[in-house]
Amino acid sequence: VTAAFAKTFYLGTQVLPEPAMRAIWAVYVWCRRTDEIVDAPRPNAKDPDAEMLTDLSEWEIRTERLFDRGDVVDVLDLPLLDCKVKYPALPITPFSDMIRGMLMDIPGLGTERYDTWDELHLYCYRVAGTVGLMSMPVFGCAPGYTDEIAKEPALSLGVAFQITNILRDVGEDAAQRQRVYLPQRDMEKFGVTEQQLFDQKVDENYINLMKFEIARARMYYTRALRGVPMLKAESRLPVQLSLDAYGKILTKIEENGYDTLTTRAYVGKWEKMFGIPASWYRTQDISNILPLPEDWGKPSLDEYEKELQEIVEKQWNGQPN
Repeated sequence: VTAAFAKTFYLGTQVLPEPAMRAIWAVYVWCRRTDEIVDAPRPNAKDPDAEMLTDLSEWEIRTERLFDRGDVVDVLDLPLLDCKVKYPALPITPFSDMIRGMLMDIPGLGTERYDTWDELHLYCYRVAGTVGLMSMPVFGCAPGYTDEIAKEPALSLGVAFQITNILRDVGEDAAQRQRVYLPQRDMEKFGVTEQQLFDQKVDENYINLMKFEIARARMYYTRALRGVPMLKAESRLPVQLSLDAYGKILTKIEENGYDTLTTRAYVGKWEKMFGIPASWYRTQDISNILPLPEDWGKPSLDEYEKELQEIVEKQWNGQPN
């Protein structure tokens, strides 16, 4: 399943010891199955949303029983049970939180709009930040670091991924699902209306909103980068690969003129493949002494985060960059 739906990440996991590799695949399969409960078509259901709610509730009970009693229902449950046995520190909380995040997407029952960034951040944590918490016991920490120290970067990476998804899919979510994930206050601040999203109208206001949201996303990627050296050496490549590949989506949005209403930012398969050696090199200690040419002159993570924070504040206050 991982090889079919997450090819780049799958390649990165090949460097893990076999128990960790299979455990990460098991976590991915569980997340994929959870996501499919929400996305699955229900053409014969009298009330698709009610059926989805029932399915999610049953899935949560099934997951709890697997963690508590080792109960399995089908063969795809077995890898997660094996993961739990080999990594007993694996907590159930992020699994339960992800299911609650999926509940937030059910029309009429979940959250239709997000007023503030804080509200959207909760959604981002539940549907994506949780993956970092699921993975931490498997990836393990480098000497000198603990799960508690590595927790914030792990959460930040998941949040960064979800912000990126939201920005990439603004037009698709509005046109196909009548969903708007962008915080309402952000839209009001930059003079962007929901009708504008439905009409697929890209103007200066929308471009400025996208610049603001991209800067915020990059701030979370920067926080996540701090976590890569905190992982065991063999666990760094899958995380760095995902970070680099997803981060490029933001660059694609910029190259597309910030149009995420009619154009979907996309990083091609070969571009991802060609990026693997660079991602691998960035996980090596020597990269701190001899960085890649494309990384020359980059500020430190602390300096870059401060720079991005200043950009966000200036854009929010209507000042030119």
